[in-house]
Amino acid sequence: MKNNLPFKLRNEILTRDNFSCQKCNFKDETSESLELHHIKPKVSGGLNEFHNLITLCSICHNYAPASEKDFILYINKKIDGNILNTFRHSLYSISKKTKQGMIKQFIQGKHLTKAPKGYKIVDKELVLDENAETIPKIFQEFLDTNISLTQLAKKNNMTTLGIKKLLQNTTYLGRVKFASQESNGKHKPLISVTLFNNIQNKLKQKQWIK
Repeated sequence: MKNNLPFKLRNEILTRDNFSCQKCNFKDETSESLELHHIKPKVSGGLNEFHNLITLCSICHNYAPASEKDFILYINKKIDGNILNTFRHSLYSISKKTKQGMIKQFIQGKHLTKAPKGYKIVDKELVLDENAETIPKIFQEFLDTNISLTQLAKKNNMTTLGIKKLLQNTTYLGRVKFASQESNGKHKPLISVTLFNNIQNKLKQKQWIK
């Protein structure tokens, strides 16, 4: 625990918060991975008081905004702690600085890889491009007709594998992925969950696997 707080007060806050991060719900009864955050910063007059302290895990605390107003928005946007467990327990070949940057972007809902068809990267944000309107049409055509993956690929100047990956890409649902984990993204989705699920069911049929 990094917070320089009286033990009794610290334990009261941890107990109140069930030894869990109040953003991602990560629980650590040893409290070694938990930190206490001042809702109203000390530099702005915030005190070491019961109502002004909140429990966060080390990852969520690291990216918590400094201002009280921004923090309230931050804490109200929950994230699945199981997603962050990938970062807690795994080591990557990338540098610590790079990994921290990617984690921060992932938590913020930013796309981390090359923009898929229908999107482009502008100022590090994923936005729709001039091909965006073709994506729902591709999904709908595959669902509504008997066109094969190969035929659909040729029609859209893609490979068969490429068109299959497109039809399985959850980015089009407004999701972002990092290290096999997914979360809600900041970008605009291009298809509905219902359409996506119907496509996945059709792909599972034997005649669409190859």
